[in-house]
Amino acid sequence: MIDIGFIGLGTMGRPMAAHLLAAGHRLFLHDVAPIPQELSAGGAITCKSGREAAQEADAVIVMVPDTPHVEAVLFSKDGVAEGLSKGKIVVDMSSISPLATKEFARRIEALGADYLDAPVSGGEVGAKAASLTIMVGGPERAFATMKPVFDRMGKNVTHVGGNGDGQTTKVANQIIVALTIEAVGEALLFASKAGADPALVRQALMGGFASSRILEVHGERMVSRKFDPGFRIELHQKDLNLALEGARALGIALPSTAVAQQLFSSCAAHGGKAWDHSAMVRALEMMASHEIAKA
Repeated sequence: MIDIGFIGLGTMGRPMAAHLLAAGHRLFLHDVAPIPQELSAGGAITCKSGREAAQEADAVIVMVPDTPHVEAVLFSKDGVAEGLSKGKIVVDMSSISPLATKEFARRIEALGADYLDAPVSGGEVGAKAASLTIMVGGPERAFATMKPVFDRMGKNVTHVGGNGDGQTTKVANQIIVALTIEAVGEALLFASKAGADPALVRQALMGGFASSRILEVHGERMVSRKFDPGFRIELHQKDLNLALEGARALGIALPSTAVAQQLFSSCAAHGGKAWDHSAMVRALEMMASHEIAKA
């Protein structure tokens, strides 16, 4: 069983690391915040730097918010790159730029290590339940080594291609999620404004062709007004920025994605950067001067 370094123990990383510890992996942890007590009590070893974690472990998992954070973890002074040796594996499970990912992979591979980009979908609920969807780009040999590790954190693990393809898949996922949240929000807002009970409308729709995981989970959040994250709006904004920047580079239009981003921006302008992304519906409600509520 391989030893694992884990860097980034926030909302997602903390339960993911806990699953690996419970499975019997030796964990070497590093974070800018104090290491969670339950991980230390479970036998995880605290490291002073990414370099130390990389020196001690066979593979290093990175789970931080954005592209600059990954670059700093990997390549800053005392970063992961300084502790790597031939045959080790770096796994970035953050959601970042596909183009930057390809450059990071090139730099890591020049040191004799393998690089996997393995972003996840499923949010805090999926991280806690070890039911994440994991989309992996990178060498087949490294994926084969890490597959049992991924299986401890997720239920739908797919090797989608080379470096950067995992991040591209995650961006595509985030486009679908954002647009589906918008569609569910519009539908429930319409039903509520028309005088129907949105909770019962949602229940009826769950049995038809409009059924989706987002209607199930986020539709319930919209009706019950529970917008604690979850997955923060500011993080989804970051992912849609990646989509729109990529679209410009590819010379294609993503008009509905741009609208969804504007709705998130409206929420952020009203103090909602840290709301769950299901709270996109609040931007629609402000335009309608109507809040979804049970009839």
